[in-house]
Amino acid sequence: PLMVFFADIMGIFGGMFIAEIQMNLSYAEFLQRLQSVLGTEHLWIGIIKAPFFAMLIAAVGCFRGFQVSYSTESIGRYTTISVVNAIFLVIACDAIFSVILTELGI
Repeated sequence: PLMVFFADIMGIFGGMFIAEIQMNLSYAEFLQRLQSVLGTEHLWIGIIKAPFFAMLIAAVGCFRGFQVSYSTESIGRYTTISVVNAIFLVIACDAIFSVILTELGI
């Protein structure tokens, strides 16, 4: 969650900087528009989803890691398989979160 919060803050500062340079939008006006469009619930949702995704990625990595045999070829194969599986599961889990949060009206 801390890394997600840091990434959110850096994204806001980056957007503020680019809006100033490209659109001549003042920092105060950028923050005002940001507050009207982006509620704090969106930031909280991102922070809440992060541990679920982290546990999912760790579980896939551990599961596939235990399947590695003694050959170096299997390390590369199962690393690739675990990355593909983790990406797929994160996208699927995010879709499930989106459906649930939409149904809840959040």
